[in-house]
Amino acid sequence: MKCKILVIGAGPGGYVAAIRAGQLGLDTIIVEGDRAGGTCLIRGCIPSKALIHAADKFEQMSAHGEKGHLGIKLAAKPELDFAETIAWKDGIVDRLNGGVEALLKKAKVKQVKGWAKFKDAKTCEVDTKDGIVNITAEHVILANGSKATELPFLPFGGDILSSADALSLTEVPKKLVVVGAGYIGLELGIAYRKLGSEVTFIEADKKILSTYDKELTAPVAQWLKKHDVTVHLGAKASGWQDNALSYTDKDGKEQTIAADKLLVTVGRQPNIDGWGLENMAVDTDNGFIKIDKYCHTSMKNVWAIGDVTGEPMLAHRASAQGEVVAEIIAGKKRDFNPVAIAAVCFTDPEIIAVGKSVDEAKADGIETIVGKFPLMANGRALTMEAAEGFVRITARADNHVILGIHAVGPHVSELSGEFALALEMGARLEDIAGTIHVHPTVTESFAEAALAALGHAIHI
Repeated sequence: MKCKILVIGAGPGGYVAAIRAGQLGLDTIIVEGDRAGGTCLIRGCIPSKALIHAADKFEQMSAHGEKGHLGIKLAAKPELDFAETIAWKDGIVDRLNGGVEALLKKAKVKQVKGWAKFKDAKTCEVDTKDGIVNITAEHVILANGSKATELPFLPFGGDILSSADALSLTEVPKKLVVVGAGYIGLELGIAYRKLGSEVTFIEADKKILSTYDKELTAPVAQWLKKHDVTVHLGAKASGWQDNALSYTDKDGKEQTIAADKLLVTVGRQPNIDGWGLENMAVDTDNGFIKIDKYCHTSMKNVWAIGDVTGEPMLAHRASAQGEVVAEIIAGKKRDFNPVAIAAVCFTDPEIIAVGKSVDEAKADGIETIVGKFPLMANGRALTMEAAEGFVRITARADNHVILGIHAVGPHVSELSGEFALALEMGARLEDIAGTIHVHPTVTESFAEAALAALGHAIHI
């Protein structure tokens, strides 16, 4: 087979690149060894959010038992059929997987299901169920994604779970220990706590969610404490035997803790092994494929996008890169140079971070002004019992150009688009303050934070 563009990997980067290339009339083949949608859709972002939603529902319904809540009382406690919960989650994944395949077909993209291995930079053989298929392309887009990092002394299998394994359990574990208190571990750990598990975190760092400042993570830490979730900071796991984790605590003492399941979430690493990257003369940097602002690699007409190219490992970054590369190949003038990329932790409460924090701006020698508005002063947040948290804006002191926006609170992930748009368009505090935000909505907190930075917030 020959084609103009060969895309390896049908995750959120690869399938977007292929669809856009098809829309532009380019002869495109996409190769995927698993299911279209990649880690995000099949065993990551989407199924985890489904599980989080189900856990929220169960916790909310449980609150209406016994004494009741909001004047609503259930005659009996809710019952959880976790197998049905997982089946519902799988149904969403199946639906979206089918949708991606249909979109690829609509764009006239040829789909080859199998595992690719490159002979050289433009030629690969794909091991399919019907045998080996050889493909030669003018352009190659590498969208191979990433995988969960496995600790040598805690190999995945049996009762030691990766994040993907944790999304396919048929029973809620009575006792769950999570190694790693980053966003993946906390999202899943909190969900399982709501479903009834006793949850303990073992974290080597001195704080949870180490990439975020303490003001943002404090409400999450408070939730953990309120819900009897034990967090051992400065602790390092060392082994697993007879359903007990061995670890060294912050004081250097050896400890053990029993658990039904052990979830290991210590990061992700790029998929660069086993498919012939060494035959492509492509440069790497600290294990990631090295790219320029056009997502071009060191080899002519070989491009790379998404997790395989490094941080931030975010699906929306990969999708944006995929679209850019397809348009460059089609002759359009594009590059990948976003002002900022929003990141969200779907913890309880949720966290948004986009752009620079106060400390990051200070490190760059920028004088700033900061405005913060508490959600407890927002009417809509109060009516949804979602008043814990705040919206914070960091702007330049000289011209009020917004440098960063951070927020923590229930449902705040839905504000991330407006936050990212503000930074991308170079908005100033006055632009946000002068935009009429709908009342009553949580988005009013964004305008109020801008007013606070200007020194005249209305509702605080």
